[in-house]
Amino acid sequence: QVQLVESGGGLVQAGGSLRLSCAASRNILRANYMGWYRQAPGKQRELVATIEHTARTNYADFVKGRFAISKDNAKNTVYLQMNSLKPEDTAVYYCLYREYVEYWGQGTQVTVSS
Repeated sequence: QVQLVESGGGLVQAGGSLRLSCAASRNILRANYMGWYRQAPGKQRELVATIEHTARTNYADFVKGRFAISKDNAKNTVYLQMNSLKPEDTAVYYCLYREYVEYWGQGTQVTVSS
């Protein structure tokens, strides 16, 4: 079992920035990849960004150029730097750890006011 603890969410004005963190209870190099997903009210959960154990990254089109995913292997932590935030970025953001199975964090709320 892998425990994931997310932090860094909050309320920010449009154009502002937030940095999310996801601390894992297991060595993140064991994961095939880790990532961030989000779910807005009434919508399905959607991919935001992923990072492989090789540090290769992948982004959803709607965050390219604004968000950056990174990791600190020594701290077993993955980050999501979110810049130029928009009201439509408002959602609960979830951390994912995938090895043979998927593990999800509890989610952290991000609210962007206009």
